[in-house]
Amino acid sequence: MTWTYWTVYSVRVKVRDRRATRRLLFTSKMTFNKDTNNREAGDVNSRVKQEGNGGLWDSITKAAFIMGSGILLLAAFGNSLTWHLQRFWGASGDFWQDLWTRLYLQYEGHPASLFYLGTMLAPLVTFWGTNGLLLLVDQKKLWHAIRHVVFNQLMVSGPMVVGIYYLTSWRGDPLNAQLPTFHRGLMELAVCSLVEELMFYYSHRLFHHPTLYKHFHKQHHEWTAPIGLVSIYAHPLEHVLSNMLPAVSGPVLLGSHLSTTSLWYCLAFISTSISHCGYHLPFLPSPEFHDYHHLKFNQNFGVLGVLDRLHGTDSKFRQTKQYERHALLTSFTPLTESIPDAPKKLQ
Repeated sequence: MTWTYWTVYSVRVKVRDRRATRRLLFTSKMTFNKDTNNREAGDVNSRVKQEGNGGLWDSITKAAFIMGSGILLLAAFGNSLTWHLQRFWGASGDFWQDLWTRLYLQYEGHPASLFYLGTMLAPLVTFWGTNGLLLLVDQKKLWHAIRHVVFNQLMVSGPMVVGIYYLTSWRGDPLNAQLPTFHRGLMELAVCSLVEELMFYYSHRLFHHPTLYKHFHKQHHEWTAPIGLVSIYAHPLEHVLSNMLPAVSGPVLLGSHLSTTSLWYCLAFISTSISHCGYHLPFLPSPEFHDYHHLKFNQNFGVLGVLDRLHGTDSKFRQTKQYERHALLTSFTPLTESIPDAPKKLQ
Protein backbone atom coordinates (compact mmCIF):
# COMPACT_ATOMS: atom_id res chain seq x y z
CA MET A 1 0.00 0.00 0.00
CA THR A 2 2.81 2.33 0.91
CA TRP A 3 4.69 1.53 -2.31
CA THR A 4 1.54 2.22 -4.39
CA TYR A 5 0.95 5.51 -2.58
CA TRP A 6 4.49 6.76 -3.20
CA THR A 7 4.34 5.65 -6.84
CA VAL A 8 1.13 7.62 -7.46
CA TYR A 9 2.51 10.60 -5.53
CA SER A 10 5.74 10.50 -7.56
CA VAL A 11 3.84 10.39 -10.87
CA ARG A 12 1.68 13.35 -9.81
CA VAL A 13 4.75 15.34 -8.82
CA LYS A 14 6.44 14.60 -12.15
CA VAL A 15 3.35 15.60 -14.13
CA ARG A 16 2.99 18.76 -12.08
CA ASP A 17 6.69 19.55 -12.59
CA ARG A 18 6.40 19.01 -16.35
CA ARG A 19 3.39 21.34 -16.51
CA ALA A 20 5.23 23.93 -14.45
CA THR A 21 8.24 23.59 -16.74
CA ARG A 22 6.07 24.07 -19.84
CA ARG A 23 4.45 27.13 -18.28
CA LEU A 24 7.88 28.50 -17.40
CA LEU A 25 9.21 27.89 -20.91
CA PHE A 26 6.13 29.50 -22.47
CA THR A 27 6.37 32.49 -20.15
CA SER A 28 10.09 32.82 -20.84
CA LYS A 29 9.46 32.72 -24.59
CA MET A 30 6.76 35.38 -24.36
CA THR A 31 9.00 37.50 -22.15
CA PHE A 32 11.90 37.11 -24.58
CA ASN A 33 9.76 38.17 -27.55
CA LYS A 34 8.39 41.12 -25.62
CA ASP A 35 11.89 42.17 -24.51
CA THR A 36 13.15 41.91 -28.09
CA ASN A 37 10.37 44.15 -29.37
CA ASN A 38 10.97 46.62 -26.56
CA ARG A 39 14.68 46.69 -27.35
CA GLU A 40 13.99 47.52 -30.98
CA ALA A 41 11.47 50.15 -30.03
CA GLY A 42 13.93 51.87 -27.73
CA ASP A 43 12.34 50.74 -24.46
CA VAL A 44 10.82 54.20 -24.16
CA ASN A 45 8.60 53.47 -21.19
CA SER A 46 11.46 52.42 -18.93
CA ARG A 47 13.50 55.38 -20.08
CA VAL A 48 10.73 57.77 -19.14
CA LYS A 49 10.66 56.30 -15.61
CA GLN A 50 14.40 56.81 -15.29
CA GLU A 51 14.06 60.53 -15.99
CA GLY A 52 12.67 61.19 -12.53
CA ASN A 53 9.45 62.33 -11.00
CA GLY A 54 9.36 65.49 -13.14
CA GLY A 55 8.27 63.47 -16.16
CA LEU A 56 7.56 65.34 -19.37
CA TRP A 57 7.60 68.77 -17.74
CA ASP A 58 11.01 68.08 -16.21
CA SER A 59 12.33 67.05 -19.63
CA ILE A 60 10.94 70.18 -21.29
CA THR A 61 12.42 72.39 -18.56
CA LYS A 62 15.86 70.82 -19.00
CA ALA A 63 15.64 71.18 -22.78
CA ALA A 64 14.61 74.84 -22.53
CA PHE A 65 17.49 75.51 -20.12
CA ILE A 66 20.16 74.01 -22.37
CA MET A 67 18.79 75.67 -25.52
CA GLY A 68 18.59 79.03 -23.78
CA SER A 69 22.13 78.64 -22.48
CA GLY A 70 23.35 77.85 -25.99
CA ILE A 71 21.77 80.98 -27.43
CA LEU A 72 23.21 83.15 -24.63
CA LEU A 73 26.70 81.72 -25.17
CA LEU A 74 26.37 82.31 -28.90
CA ALA A 75 25.39 85.93 -28.28
CA ALA A 76 28.19 86.45 -25.74
CA PHE A 77 31.04 84.99 -27.76
CA GLY A 78 29.75 85.57 -31.29
CA ASN A 79 32.10 88.43 -32.18
CA SER A 80 35.31 86.73 -31.02
CA LEU A 81 34.45 83.34 -32.55
CA THR A 82 33.51 84.74 -35.96
CA TRP A 83 36.23 87.35 -36.44
CA HIS A 84 38.44 85.21 -38.68
CA LEU A 85 35.47 83.89 -40.64
CA GLN A 86 34.29 87.45 -41.15
CA ARG A 87 37.68 88.33 -42.62
CA PHE A 88 37.39 85.41 -45.04
CA TRP A 89 33.86 86.48 -46.01
CA GLY A 90 34.97 90.09 -46.49
CA ALA A 91 37.99 89.06 -48.57
CA SER A 92 35.63 87.86 -51.30
CA GLY A 93 34.48 91.45 -51.80
CA ASP A 94 31.12 91.71 -53.53
CA PHE A 95 31.40 88.31 -55.21
CA TRP A 96 28.49 86.66 -53.37
CA GLN A 97 26.26 89.73 -53.56
CA ASP A 98 26.93 90.09 -57.32
CA LEU A 99 26.21 86.40 -57.86
CA TRP A 100 22.93 86.66 -55.95
CA THR A 101 21.93 89.86 -57.82
CA ARG A 102 22.41 88.19 -61.20
CA LEU A 103 20.36 85.20 -60.08
CA TYR A 104 17.72 87.49 -58.56
CA LEU A 105 17.34 89.49 -61.80
CA GLN A 106 17.28 86.30 -63.88
CA TYR A 107 14.16 85.13 -62.04
CA GLU A 108 12.56 88.55 -61.58
CA GLY A 109 8.79 88.12 -61.56
CA HIS A 110 9.09 84.42 -60.66
CA PRO A 111 9.96 84.42 -56.94
CA ALA A 112 8.42 81.01 -56.23
CA SER A 113 10.58 79.41 -58.94
CA LEU A 114 13.73 80.92 -57.47
CA PHE A 115 12.78 79.76 -53.97
CA TYR A 116 12.06 76.24 -55.24
CA LEU A 117 15.41 76.22 -57.04
CA GLY A 118 17.27 77.12 -53.86
CA THR A 119 15.40 74.82 -51.48
CA MET A 120 15.04 71.76 -53.73
CA LEU A 121 17.64 71.69 -56.51
CA ALA A 122 20.67 72.82 -54.49
CA PRO A 123 20.00 70.40 -51.57
CA LEU A 124 19.26 67.52 -53.98
CA VAL A 125 22.53 68.08 -55.84
CA THR A 126 24.33 68.20 -52.48
CA PHE A 127 22.65 65.01 -51.22
CA TRP A 128 23.30 62.92 -54.33
CA GLY A 129 26.76 64.41 -54.83
CA THR A 130 27.75 63.45 -51.28
CA ASN A 131 26.24 59.98 -51.45
CA GLY A 132 27.34 59.31 -55.03
CA LEU A 133 30.88 58.79 -53.76
CA LEU A 134 29.67 56.35 -51.10
CA LEU A 135 27.47 54.40 -53.52
CA LEU A 136 30.61 53.20 -55.26
CA VAL A 137 31.26 51.12 -52.15
CA ASP A 138 27.79 50.29 -50.79
CA GLN A 139 25.62 48.05 -52.96
CA LYS A 140 23.48 45.75 -50.79
CA LYS A 141 19.74 46.49 -50.75
CA LEU A 142 20.66 49.61 -52.66
CA TRP A 143 17.98 49.91 -55.33
CA HIS A 144 15.15 49.25 -52.92
CA ALA A 145 16.39 52.12 -50.75
CA ILE A 146 16.92 54.43 -53.75
CA ARG A 147 13.29 54.08 -54.84
CA HIS A 148 12.03 55.07 -51.38
CA VAL A 149 14.48 57.98 -51.09
CA VAL A 150 13.55 59.41 -54.50
CA PHE A 151 9.85 59.09 -53.63
CA ASN A 152 10.36 60.96 -50.35
CA GLN A 153 12.36 63.71 -52.02
CA LEU A 154 10.09 64.33 -55.02
CA MET A 155 6.59 63.31 -53.88
CA VAL A 156 6.80 64.28 -50.19
CA SER A 157 9.42 67.02 -49.84
CA GLY A 158 8.58 68.64 -53.19
CA PRO A 159 4.96 69.63 -52.40
CA MET A 160 5.95 70.49 -48.83
CA VAL A 161 8.49 73.08 -50.05
CA VAL A 162 5.67 74.97 -51.80
CA GLY A 163 3.94 75.46 -48.45
CA ILE A 164 7.26 76.40 -46.85
CA TYR A 165 7.68 79.20 -49.41
CA TYR A 166 4.41 80.85 -48.39
CA LEU A 167 5.11 80.38 -44.67
CA THR A 168 8.60 81.87 -44.97
CA SER A 169 7.25 84.78 -47.06
CA TRP A 170 4.70 85.44 -44.33
CA ARG A 171 7.46 85.53 -41.70
CA GLY A 172 9.94 87.63 -43.72
CA ASP A 173 11.35 88.32 -47.18
CA PRO A 174 13.25 85.21 -48.30
CA LEU A 175 14.01 86.74 -51.71
CA ASN A 176 15.30 90.14 -50.64
CA ALA A 177 17.66 91.65 -53.21
CA GLN A 178 20.18 92.26 -50.42
CA LEU A 179 21.97 89.27 -48.93
CA PRO A 180 21.98 88.97 -45.11
CA THR A 181 25.12 90.00 -43.27
CA PHE A 182 27.69 87.35 -42.41
CA HIS A 183 26.92 87.52 -38.69
CA ARG A 184 23.18 87.32 -39.32
CA GLY A 185 23.60 84.23 -41.50
CA LEU A 186 25.87 82.54 -38.96
CA MET A 187 23.47 83.31 -36.12
CA GLU A 188 20.54 81.85 -38.07
CA LEU A 189 22.48 78.67 -38.85
CA ALA A 190 23.21 78.24 -35.13
CA VAL A 191 19.55 78.76 -34.20
CA CYS A 192 18.44 76.31 -36.92
CA SER A 193 20.83 73.74 -35.47
CA LEU A 194 19.37 74.13 -31.98
CA VAL A 195 15.78 73.96 -33.27
CA GLU A 196 16.62 70.81 -35.22
CA GLU A 197 18.18 69.17 -32.15
CA LEU A 198 15.11 69.94 -30.05
CA MET A 199 12.51 68.79 -32.59
CA PHE A 200 14.42 65.81 -33.97
CA TYR A 201 15.27 64.35 -30.57
CA TYR A 202 11.68 64.24 -29.31
CA SER A 203 10.07 63.27 -32.63
CA HIS A 204 12.68 60.55 -33.18
CA ARG A 205 12.23 59.22 -29.67
CA LEU A 206 8.45 59.28 -30.11
CA PHE A 207 8.78 57.10 -33.21
CA HIS A 208 10.62 54.57 -31.03
CA HIS A 209 7.48 54.01 -28.98
CA PRO A 210 6.52 50.35 -29.61
CA THR A 211 3.19 51.26 -31.24
CA LEU A 212 4.71 53.75 -33.68
CA TYR A 213 7.95 51.89 -34.19
CA LYS A 214 6.46 48.75 -35.75
CA HIS A 215 4.25 50.73 -38.15
CA PHE A 216 6.63 53.53 -39.17
CA HIS A 217 10.20 53.71 -37.85
CA LYS A 218 11.11 50.04 -38.23
CA GLN A 219 11.58 50.63 -41.97
CA HIS A 220 14.49 52.97 -41.29
CA HIS A 221 16.07 50.47 -38.88
CA GLU A 222 16.15 47.71 -41.48
CA TRP A 223 19.70 48.97 -41.91
CA THR A 224 21.55 48.05 -38.70
CA ALA A 225 24.76 49.08 -40.48
CA PRO A 226 23.44 52.00 -42.56
CA ILE A 227 24.88 53.91 -45.52
CA GLY A 228 24.54 57.62 -46.22
CA LEU A 229 21.68 57.17 -48.65
CA VAL A 230 19.33 55.70 -46.04
CA SER A 231 19.41 58.88 -43.95
CA ILE A 232 16.01 59.66 -45.50
CA TYR A 233 14.98 56.06 -46.16
CA ALA A 234 11.83 56.26 -44.04
CA HIS A 235 8.06 55.98 -44.04
CA PRO A 236 6.56 59.13 -45.68
CA LEU A 237 4.84 60.17 -42.43
CA GLU A 238 8.08 59.86 -40.50
CA HIS A 239 9.89 61.73 -43.27
CA VAL A 240 7.54 64.68 -42.81
CA LEU A 241 7.42 64.73 -38.99
CA SER A 242 10.94 63.67 -38.06
CA ASN A 243 13.11 64.54 -41.07
CA MET A 244 11.51 67.57 -42.71
CA LEU A 245 9.89 69.50 -39.85
CA PRO A 246 12.99 69.71 -37.62
CA ALA A 247 15.05 70.95 -40.58
CA VAL A 248 12.59 73.48 -42.06
CA SER A 249 11.19 74.94 -38.82
CA GLY A 250 14.23 77.09 -38.06
CA PRO A 251 14.28 79.00 -41.38
CA VAL A 252 10.49 79.41 -41.29
CA LEU A 253 10.48 80.79 -37.72
CA LEU A 254 13.33 83.18 -38.52
CA GLY A 255 11.98 84.20 -41.93
CA SER A 256 15.42 83.39 -43.32
CA HIS A 257 16.77 84.60 -46.64
CA LEU A 258 16.84 81.97 -49.39
CA SER A 259 20.65 81.93 -49.35
CA THR A 260 20.69 81.00 -45.66
CA THR A 261 17.87 78.46 -46.04
CA SER A 262 19.52 76.77 -49.03
CA LEU A 263 22.88 76.62 -47.24
CA TRP A 264 21.24 75.18 -44.12
CA TYR A 265 19.45 72.46 -46.11
CA CYS A 266 22.70 71.52 -47.86
CA LEU A 267 24.59 71.36 -44.55
CA ALA A 268 21.80 69.26 -43.02
CA PHE A 269 21.97 66.80 -45.92
CA ILE A 270 25.75 66.54 -45.67
CA SER A 271 25.57 66.04 -41.89
CA THR A 272 22.91 63.32 -41.97
CA SER A 273 24.64 61.53 -44.86
CA ILE A 274 27.95 61.44 -42.99
CA SER A 275 26.29 60.32 -39.74
CA HIS A 276 24.72 57.36 -41.60
CA CYS A 277 27.63 56.47 -43.90
CA GLY A 278 29.52 54.36 -41.35
CA TYR A 279 32.91 55.68 -42.54
CA HIS A 280 34.96 57.70 -40.06
CA LEU A 281 36.83 59.83 -42.58
CA PRO A 282 39.60 62.34 -41.84
CA PHE A 283 38.52 65.94 -41.14
CA LEU A 284 34.82 65.10 -41.37
CA PRO A 285 32.26 64.75 -38.53
CA SER A 286 32.27 61.44 -36.67
CA PRO A 287 29.51 58.92 -37.56
CA GLU A 288 30.07 56.91 -34.35
CA PHE A 289 27.19 58.55 -32.44
CA HIS A 290 24.36 57.69 -34.82
CA ASP A 291 25.98 54.45 -35.94
CA TYR A 292 25.63 53.24 -32.35
CA HIS A 293 21.94 54.17 -32.42
CA HIS A 294 21.38 51.84 -35.39
CA LEU A 295 23.27 49.14 -33.53
CA LYS A 296 21.47 49.38 -30.16
CA PHE A 297 18.16 51.17 -31.01
CA ASN A 298 17.58 52.77 -27.59
CA GLN A 299 20.61 55.08 -27.42
CA ASN A 300 21.57 58.37 -29.11
CA PHE A 301 18.29 59.79 -30.41
CA GLY A 302 19.49 63.34 -31.15
CA VAL A 303 21.80 65.09 -33.59
CA LEU A 304 24.16 67.11 -31.40
CA GLY A 305 23.99 64.79 -28.39
CA VAL A 306 22.97 67.59 -26.00
CA LEU A 307 19.52 66.24 -25.17
CA ASP A 308 20.82 62.67 -25.03
CA ARG A 309 23.22 63.73 -22.30
CA LEU A 310 20.42 65.55 -20.43
CA HIS A 311 18.03 62.59 -20.55
CA GLY A 312 20.66 59.89 -20.08
CA THR A 313 19.96 58.24 -23.43
CA ASP A 314 23.67 58.05 -24.20
CA SER A 315 24.72 56.38 -20.93
CA LYS A 316 25.59 53.03 -22.52
CA PHE A 317 27.26 54.70 -25.50
CA ARG A 318 29.62 56.62 -23.19
CA GLN A 319 30.94 53.31 -21.84
CA THR A 320 31.98 51.97 -25.25
CA LYS A 321 34.96 52.13 -27.59
CA GLN A 322 32.71 53.88 -30.10
CA TYR A 323 32.45 56.80 -27.67
CA GLU A 324 36.24 56.98 -27.35
CA ARG A 325 36.43 57.14 -31.16
CA HIS A 326 33.70 59.78 -31.40
CA ALA A 327 36.03 62.65 -32.30
CA LEU A 328 37.35 64.50 -35.32
CA LEU A 329 39.91 62.32 -37.09
CA THR A 330 42.92 64.51 -37.95
CA SER A 331 45.15 61.82 -39.45
CA PHE A 332 44.89 59.01 -41.97
CA THR A 333 45.34 56.30 -39.33
CA PRO A 334 41.99 54.56 -38.70
CA LEU A 335 40.69 55.02 -35.16
CA THR A 336 40.12 51.26 -34.96
CA GLU A 337 43.93 50.99 -34.94
CA SER A 338 44.72 53.85 -32.56
CA ILE A 339 41.79 52.88 -30.28
CA PRO A 340 41.41 49.11 -30.84
CA ASP A 341 38.60 46.99 -29.48
CA ALA A 342 39.25 45.17 -26.22
CA PRO A 343 40.48 41.59 -26.78
CA LYS A 344 37.73 39.02 -26.54
CA LYS A 345 37.80 36.77 -23.50
CA LEU A 346 38.41 33.10 -24.18
CA GLN A 347 35.53 30.85 -23.16
